[in-house]
Amino acid sequence: MSKPVKPQRSGVVIPHKPKWYHLLAARIIYLLVRVVSATIRYEWRDETGILANAVQRPVIFCVWHNRLALCLEVYRLHFRNIGRQSHMAAMVSASKDGGMLSRVLELYDVQPARGSTSRRGRQALLELLRWAGRGYDLAITPDGPRGPCYVVQDGIITLAQVSGLPIVPVSYSLGWKIQLKSWDRFQIPLPFTKCVMRLTPPIVVPRELDDAAREKFRQEVETRLKSVTVD
Repeated sequence: MSKPVKPQRSGVVIPHKPKWYHLLAARIIYLLVRVVSATIRYEWRDETGILANAVQRPVIFCVWHNRLALCLEVYRLHFRNIGRQSHMAAMVSASKDGGMLSRVLELYDVQPARGSTSRRGRQALLELLRWAGRGYDLAITPDGPRGPCYVVQDGIITLAQVSGLPIVPVSYSLGWKIQLKSWDRFQIPLPFTKCVMRLTPPIVVPRELDDAAREKFRQEVETRLKSVTVD
């Protein structure tokens, strides 16, 4: 008697859907960030011209994984109030934790594209490209979701090549914070702290690149991010 044939997988990876407790945690995180952000003193060091409304086209915001806490709040407060692009899509892990984070993004009216370099990356890239085609800014954590910390993966270079959008490295430093012992040393801002936001000039990546040139641009993005990162 022959053994039953197992059905083949389609190859399409379905991201984890958030459970009710993930949705509750996402709402609590959203409210806490809004409350803490209202007490923070923000200082801007913008080398891009974005805040001066000099850059009208969409861009790819590139920020370290451990700086996620304030990024959505900063986008809501500042980038949507200067007369330029007012929508954003962001890559989020397809994991269970990513399901919770995707809900936080939705509360900020940011479109999540579920995937990473290790799981569902190609599908997430296609989703981001569709949002870029609608005029959305894009956002990606180039060292996520597993690290190593402060090491840029080359997925962002592929995204910039295919989309044609410039990369804007962004980071910030906090006066008072809690720094977790996670792989990324995640930073949690404390109330009434000072936050210095730094934006570096856009990096335009040509569509046609050989491996050596791709590595050169990857290193440039990493160097720019590290130059504005103060722990």
